[in-house]
Amino acid sequence: MIAPDWAESALALLVHRVGRTAEQVGSRFPLYAEPGDGRWTTTGRGSWTGGFWAGLLWLRARHRASGSPSDTLAASACTARLAPWAEADTATRGLILWYGTALAFDDKGADALRDRAARTVLGAWEPRHGLVPWGAALGGERLRARADGVPGLVPLLAAAGPEGERAADAHLRRHLDLCLPGDGRRPQPSWRYDETAATWTAEPEPGPGWTRGEAWLLLAVADGLLRVGSPGGTPAPGHGTGAATLADAAEQLLCTAEFLTGPLVPPADARHRDGPLDTSAAAIAAVALRKLALVPDAPWATACNARSDAILHRLAHAHLTRPGGMRPGGMLLDGCYDSTQRTAVWNELVWGDFFLALGLAALRGDVDLTRV
Repeated sequence: MIAPDWAESALALLVHRVGRTAEQVGSRFPLYAEPGDGRWTTTGRGSWTGGFWAGLLWLRARHRASGSPSDTLAASACTARLAPWAEADTATRGLILWYGTALAFDDKGADALRDRAARTVLGAWEPRHGLVPWGAALGGERLRARADGVPGLVPLLAAAGPEGERAADAHLRRHLDLCLPGDGRRPQPSWRYDETAATWTAEPEPGPGWTRGEAWLLLAVADGLLRVGSPGGTPAPGHGTGAATLADAAEQLLCTAEFLTGPLVPPADARHRDGPLDTSAAAIAAVALRKLALVPDAPWATACNARSDAILHRLAHAHLTRPGGMRPGGMLLDGCYDSTQRTAVWNELVWGDFFLALGLAALRGDVDLTRV
């Protein structure tokens, strides 16, 4: 595939930025960087974002212009540092251990870690509730369901074999059953199980309009359509999504969350359209749309591909820094970690960098999105 020149240039900037970041953070994991000078706030164990740093290192190693044995060794070593998360009580193991290993083709250590994580996540599956709980490893109540507890976990569970595929399908459908209202409203991204009432209760934050949560859901649906069984079937009983199939859920999300008609780079909270943007939500959506376009016989394929290209183009031209001045090139700015808490607003976010790089690599033909 011949990618446009702008995509080649943008990916080269991101890859160069990965190298500079690696020099700065050493054995720690980057989380978000200041827009003024590009200095990273880091974590020791990676938190829920560690897999995206490992994934960026693998993308650098696979990049034709800069790939080298030392790049591969750095990516492999970073992935190995994610191993403690395999047994952690958190549904974000999907984000950490799928995206941290999926690009590491032919790396035995990464393959072994992915297999181990798939088994342990399957062990956390709770048939009574039809899902892997959000978990307590990152704080808060364990028995919750969140939009960001689905992406990555669908393909990770599916890697555990037929039983894992069934669990992945049910985990996805339970979250869609909860999160998609079915009446034209935006998705409700966070739920808590009330043991006393024996029912699921919507949480106030993050609430409807959290655009990154909507992008996470779209990504999970795309993976479900590409990986775990047929697009048919019925969601688990509960609140009722009005989406009888995964294909229906995709169409409902595309419509209610305005993926094909809204701004190319959405606000972090759609309820506050004059608030901060979130380029990371846009980058996730670009990859999700491109995956949806790969679903066989999908009626939305042409529209999704065109929209994905438009988002990537906007991010590359309007939000990616160029070399020169006080800050380095290759920073995807205007990401918003948490608009409610005012944490890292307008910043570079490691997962935003990852999904922009992944989308550009797919546009180049370097990455098969049916495998990542």
